[in-house]
Amino acid sequence: MPSKTILRLVLASASPARRKLLQAAGIDPEVLVSGVDESQVKTDQPEELCVTLARLKASAVAGRLRPTPGDRPLVLGCDSVLAFDGEIYGKPADAADATRRWERMRGRSGVLYTGHCLIDLAMESRVEAAAATTVHFAEVTDEEIAAYVATGEPLAVAGAFTLDGLGGPFVERIEGDPATVVGLSLPLLRNLLGELDVSITDLWTKPAPGGQALQPLP
Repeated sequence: MPSKTILRLVLASASPARRKLLQAAGIDPEVLVSGVDESQVKTDQPEELCVTLARLKASAVAGRLRPTPGDRPLVLGCDSVLAFDGEIYGKPADAADATRRWERMRGRSGVLYTGHCLIDLAMESRVEAAAATTVHFAEVTDEEIAAYVATGEPLAVAGAFTLDGLGGPFVERIEGDPATVVGLSLPLLRNLLGELDVSITDLWTKPAPGGQALQPLP
């Protein structure tokens, strides 16, 4: 009798926010950092840029894995960029760059794109897509910008802001999936898994109330 296939999600990202999103959704991913040089991709199309970078990250990690019989690793790469005023904002170069961005963004809006690439090594399949969410920024003061940049948080994230951290109070509202802004759209991940004939519930590993492990649905 053949043994059951072991599904596992490998996150090709060092982002603690992405890992936290997955864990909150019942998925405890393995983490392997891709080490991809993001500056190698040149395009003025934000959706194309984030999907291409997601693909490069997933491919780099997938190339380091050797699945064995019964092992089905799914490698997920993600990348986010902010499209604002005709420009593409990844991570700021330094504190001065982050300050300039916030001085432009305050009171205005941009679109945060997050690209997703999911590689099924066992089936030799790949699916990818991007999610977009409109972000409306608050009319923050110079003092608030200086204080926020001084924390160092905006230097480590695309667009120089977070929704789930210290930058949250500086976002008036959003239109779309909040998780896209954090860095990983769970509804989109569910759809990509479905294209590979995998249910997101098959990846649940989070203990259920009472300490009992979640069992796969029949």
